[in-house]
Amino acid sequence: MSTILAIDEQNQITETYEKVPQPKWLRWVATFFSYLFHPLFIPVYVTLFLVIEHPYLFPGFNPWRKLTTVLQVFVNCTFLPLVSILLLLALKFIKSIHLRTRQDRIIPYAISMIFYFWNWYAFKNNFAPEPLVAFMLATFITSIAGFMANIYIKISMHTMSAGVVVAFIAGMALSESVNYTVFLSIALLIAGIVGTARLIVHGHSPTEIYAGFLVGALAQVIAFYI
Repeated sequence: MSTILAIDEQNQITETYEKVPQPKWLRWVATFFSYLFHPLFIPVYVTLFLVIEHPYLFPGFNPWRKLTTVLQVFVNCTFLPLVSILLLLALKFIKSIHLRTRQDRIIPYAISMIFYFWNWYAFKNNFAPEPLVAFMLATFITSIAGFMANIYIKISMHTMSAGVVVAFIAGMALSESVNYTVFLSIALLIAGIVGTARLIVHGHSPTEIYAGFLVGALAQVIAFYI
């Protein structure tokens, strides 16, 4: 896959890659996976994973409290950011809900930082399980890193989320006696699918894909040690 020079949305010369036309059915499949593993849904998936597969992390949590934990993540990490993006679109602050340009991503990144920080802070001060608190901190750190990286490149939000998940599962595997081989394999598979899907739909360059994964993984490692 060769690279070429192009003019970006800010009228600056930037390096991009040659886009190879893909079959319509393949683009449809890639779009499906891009939505299924959208960054807005990843925190909910991880929370459900912990609640269902690792109930021992929630001692003293009755079914209702477990449900409210999942709902809290959904509201703060999925619903409110999504509503904010729709409002930005309605007010014409962004051109598309797909946030195809770096300029479109500035305000959504800032909004996400607020919601992710609040979610992490609420869990941290309400005796939530340490792994869940660490994961939520990683989402906050990732939003900051994405905001900063957005100054220079349109880093992939999808692979940042995938990087966080892979590093989170790997960290859990190293810190517990439970066998995480299957879970880690699934996380790596999903990361590969997401990265490939973003390339197929021409959402990002390979550099933006790899950078996103590395940033997300590093954010989770930092969160584990804070």
